[in-house]
Amino acid sequence: MAYSNFSASALVKNFGITFRAEHLFPSVAELAPSPWLLETLRKGRKLGFGNEKSRSERLVTPLLLELGEINHHSFSVYSGVNVDVDESLGLNGECDFVFSFSRIQDFITAPIFCITEAKQQDLERGTIQCAAQLIGAKRFNENEGHPVETLYGCSTTGIEWRFVKYDQNTIIIDEERYLISDLARLLGVLQSVIDESQKNIFHKN
Repeated sequence: MAYSNFSASALVKNFGITFRAEHLFPSVAELAPSPWLLETLRKGRKLGFGNEKSRSERLVTPLLLELGEINHHSFSVYSGVNVDVDESLGLNGECDFVFSFSRIQDFITAPIFCITEAKQQDLERGTIQCAAQLIGAKRFNENEGHPVETLYGCSTTGIEWRFVKYDQNTIIIDEERYLISDLARLLGVLQSVIDESQKNIFHKN
């Protein structure tokens, strides 16, 4: 088994995970996109995206680059990397995008604080896969000596984004979904994830 093979019931059975839904971001300060981001996304949509890889490259990556610029590159984003923690438990496999507050670019180091899974169509399936990846990321952080209590993740088609929060062995699924057509609001949510994670990690340490 790997991250992509888990079902919600398997996460409950194997790790004692509890699921619930709520509004994760009841009030979000919108973040205006730069002209560069608007133009890059326009060109990406014009080229089209027939598979998950092209969606990641043309729709997801530009947003993450924009966030890095806004935050003065205070975190790293790793693309298409394995987070192999415990193969016997199925906590292994590739993650599309991994966010870490480490400045090391050559390989993943803790603390991981967010994982994004890009899916072509099946947002629900991507949400469960992302939940499994967050369980792996939490253990990865603990093994590296950087435990993080609250982790975030999202599943996205590039057009539609669905966020989750992992806290106290509970996966909280956001009741709201965000669209790239409402770009300022989506960027605001992503920035909220970064801000909350910084407070959670650095205030504790």
